[in-house]
Amino acid sequence: MTQDNPQFRQAVVDRTPGIGLGVGRGGDPSHSDHRGYAAPDRSTARFPGRHRPRDRRTPVTVGTVVQDFLASIVVFLVALPLCIGVAVASGVSPEVGVITGIVGGIVAGMLPGSSLQVSGPAAGLTVLVFGAVQEYGVGALGAIVLGAGIVQIVMGICRIGRWFQAITLSVVQGMLAGIGLLILVGQLYPLADRKAPGQALANLAGIPELVSTVAGDRRYATAAVLGIAGLLIIVCWKYTPKFLRKVPGPLAAVVVVASLVAVFDLPVNKLTVGSLLDAVSLPTAGIFTDLADPGLVGMIFAFALIASAESLFSASAVDRMHTGPRTNYNVELVAQGAGNAASGLLGALPMTAVIVRSAANVHAGARTKLSRILHGVWMLLFVLAAPGLLSLIPITVLAAILVHSGWKLLNPMQFRAMRRQNVGEAVIAYLTTAAIIATDLLEGVVIGMVATMVKLAWSMSHMSMSVDRQEEWTVLRLTGSATFLRLPNLLEKLESLSGSHVHVDLSRVFHLDIAARSAIETWAGRCRTEGTAVRVTLPHGADPDFAPLDAH
Repeated sequence: MTQDNPQFRQAVVDRTPGIGLGVGRGGDPSHSDHRGYAAPDRSTARFPGRHRPRDRRTPVTVGTVVQDFLASIVVFLVALPLCIGVAVASGVSPEVGVITGIVGGIVAGMLPGSSLQVSGPAAGLTVLVFGAVQEYGVGALGAIVLGAGIVQIVMGICRIGRWFQAITLSVVQGMLAGIGLLILVGQLYPLADRKAPGQALANLAGIPELVSTVAGDRRYATAAVLGIAGLLIIVCWKYTPKFLRKVPGPLAAVVVVASLVAVFDLPVNKLTVGSLLDAVSLPTAGIFTDLADPGLVGMIFAFALIASAESLFSASAVDRMHTGPRTNYNVELVAQGAGNAASGLLGALPMTAVIVRSAANVHAGARTKLSRILHGVWMLLFVLAAPGLLSLIPITVLAAILVHSGWKLLNPMQFRAMRRQNVGEAVIAYLTTAAIIATDLLEGVVIGMVATMVKLAWSMSHMSMSVDRQEEWTVLRLTGSATFLRLPNLLEKLESLSGSHVHVDLSRVFHLDIAARSAIETWAGRCRTEGTAVRVTLPHGADPDFAPLDAH
């Protein structure tokens, strides 16, 4: 799978946490092909309407600064509710998510990499973060994020970035769907001001009881109705007049629901927001001791791998939205690692490149990295100047934002498209999703990768045989890979051939190992000794040493 694979790129756009833009070429759904995948880009000259970012060597002008300033405001409005929602879903205070958003904008934003990509806390990591907080405590979160950042920097320096494109699409889709399902099911509870039982299977099993509780309690029912109203606003916002769509849907949902709660004094849970400075947890000597804990090593690598995958998949999607310089994956990994290291030193959440913010940045007309830096500045100024506004936000509307993100990650239509094209790949995607639900995110992805290897081994060893008995010749046709794994069946089939003229057709064999070759040579030599005419059609490009088989 490569960056030029249209299936890969559309899957990234449709399945990356926080989006469902459904864009094809240049962010326009009309340019997707009939399968729902984006068509490959043929010529930038044919799409004059596509955004063209400033070339990196072009000096900054007043025009680019103005465009970046306006774009940064849009990105800030998109990012703020997401930062808060992700933090709450991760089991930490809202201001911790805001700190991560600030670091993602200012620190990661200043570094080289994809200049139009915007980083911050992502919904796709909430499952990992929540599990880490429950197992190791909030105090260990900074050490884990710092360690993950260091791992990302090392991977970038070692040029491992491009290898993330080799991850099979079925595992990527299964992973994102699993994350989406975990988020969706887990956030149904705070949508009704209830606390989730905890583990994925327990959350699923508790849904009937949740429905019963909400139906019998007016307070919980009020929260659920407000949450559903917020969800409907987000889903339907794209159908509102164009001037209204300048306000992001999630922000509109927050404003409307918070206003209803304030006006009617509705009894629902709201955010409890502390001081931003109090949320900063500066490093101590103990943080380096934590990094040496063997129990945290697996968690650190899980954070690093999942965050890197999400960031690089997002970079591929953002590259589809403009005609400027392509992302250097290794440089982007270093930038993301530096951002996570800084976030970890502050005791904040891990960050990734987030496609919903990046897409908003591109579509708002951003030209340089200044827009993403400024969005972090606006976030910092907002929480310092007006932190009290955050305490007016109901928990239920933040859950609605994440339920929407979870559904976009789940995206059943992608499974349907994959099932039509390749049932085997679809099975791996389903298996990966189910494994994530049954175990955890890291183990589920590993199970998906193992299943991919098994499928690949089966494909490489699969061989079909057919016998065509003609008037003079008996023809045995082999298709696929003739290896030692299929040797018993091959020998049985060869021994069953009868007639004075036998033709073994290997023209459709794409791999012939030495064991199968030796077996055919031995059988052919014995048959010729017994007076049977044997003809062998060699595979395309076969070793000349194999020619004696076709000599008679």
